[in-house]
Amino acid sequence: MHLLPHPPPLCFRQQKIFFCSLFFSLLYVFCALTAEGENNFEGIESKFSLRTPADPDEDVCYLVPGQVNSLAQCNFNHTSKTFVVIHGWTVTGMYESWVPKLVDALYKREPDSNVIVVDWLVRAQQHYPVSAAYTRLVGKDVATFIDWLEEEFNYPLNNLHLLGYSLGAHAAGIAGNLTKKKVNRITGLDPAGPTFEYADELTRLSPDDAQFVDVLHTYTRGSPDRSIGIQKPVGHIDIYPNGGGFQPGCNLGEALRLIAEKGFGDVDQLVKCSHERSIHLFIDSLLNEEKPSMAYRCNTKEAFEKGLCLSCRKNRCNNLGYKVNRVRTKRNTKMYLKTRAQMPYKVFHYQVKIHFFGKTNMTKTDQPFLISLYGTLDESENIAFTLPEVSSNKTFSFLIYTEVDIGDLLMLKLQWEKDTFFSWSDWWTPFTFDIQRIRVKSGETQKKVVFCSRDGTSRLGKGEEAAIFVKCSEQPINRKRGGTKKASKENSAHESA
Repeated sequence: MHLLPHPPPLCFRQQKIFFCSLFFSLLYVFCALTAEGENNFEGIESKFSLRTPADPDEDVCYLVPGQVNSLAQCNFNHTSKTFVVIHGWTVTGMYESWVPKLVDALYKREPDSNVIVVDWLVRAQQHYPVSAAYTRLVGKDVATFIDWLEEEFNYPLNNLHLLGYSLGAHAAGIAGNLTKKKVNRITGLDPAGPTFEYADELTRLSPDDAQFVDVLHTYTRGSPDRSIGIQKPVGHIDIYPNGGGFQPGCNLGEALRLIAEKGFGDVDQLVKCSHERSIHLFIDSLLNEEKPSMAYRCNTKEAFEKGLCLSCRKNRCNNLGYKVNRVRTKRNTKMYLKTRAQMPYKVFHYQVKIHFFGKTNMTKTDQPFLISLYGTLDESENIAFTLPEVSSNKTFSFLIYTEVDIGDLLMLKLQWEKDTFFSWSDWWTPFTFDIQRIRVKSGETQKKVVFCSRDGTSRLGKGEEAAIFVKCSEQPINRKRGGTKKASKENSAHESA
């Protein structure tokens, strides 16, 4: 699903038609939800297609609530896990390309499972507010179907996992809220934002809808309720890859490359690239079991960008996706991570802390640096980062990440780049700092390494050659120096949040 910009102003007659249509659609939803009678299967419009590993993109067999023989005809496995996939809003009225990809990945990871795709395409291709209102009915359909499985066949709901994308995430939440017994798990894949950001918990995805609810937020740009993906946490664990606002590889340059390679047929992918990334991150977790992406608990994305939250103590880190560790807390847990632009998305996170010594007081803002890491397995050179501020005799912490597994760190290079624009102050005033040690912590291994200057102190000059630091022969005892002590306290505060 993706949301389009607001439509152009309608003439008065068109507005009357639109709002009348919206009113009667909402009235229909209300009447259907308040209809009496248990296990009334006649009002169900959603279809439940049991896909197969051989045909993950075809609806070849439907499970029909109330028709017991439909399960046998479709070879439903009563002893295996069941995944229920719920799509979102659609302009075309057709399934989007991610559906068979997710079905195929689920079967590759769990070959004996049942993968059911909920077809609510007719309701999902209406005006967005109408389709958003229909999530109540879709959720009711799914809940009725689940209750039927449990009551008629004694199917254990502990084997049931709902996966909903965008509007489908809220439909999954409503279904979980309406079932007579709790389903095992709901995964919300970038739940839709408009009309849901301030909605009541009963009408959207919430932690109470399943025994465990995990959520991926990948497109939360803009003001609340206008953001394509919901911004606030709505699960037990809410993960915000790359801060949740925008995903790597979804920029204009990548769009032009995709058009050059595949033509205009995939242009719609560009519009929903970040929104749909939530699905592909989950698919990645299914297919690359040996390379799980790690997320870290943090109060804010700003604190995460400083590298202050790379702790795994007391469940402060977790796997993204299928093998997430189920942690239920009294309040929502917000987690962050970086990813690559393409699958496999896993990267390796590092916190770097540097104390800049200077004989004179000096402060520079938005300074570009390059850092290179060398380890026992590989190396990653010229990682670009920008420090919002660099000041004399202060300690600064920041986050970097690599796309390769470097192994145990052995050496580090640091270079202070020239500004991209010409500055007379740089010409007449040489800016330099002295650095004795650089401290690095790995998020994935939790190892801490201290690098020392080979000369005792390295001079770092703006626009000059890189300074080289090697792993200290003996790890120094932590000194109670002001900057380091302050950074340590800041670390603890953000990790305990």
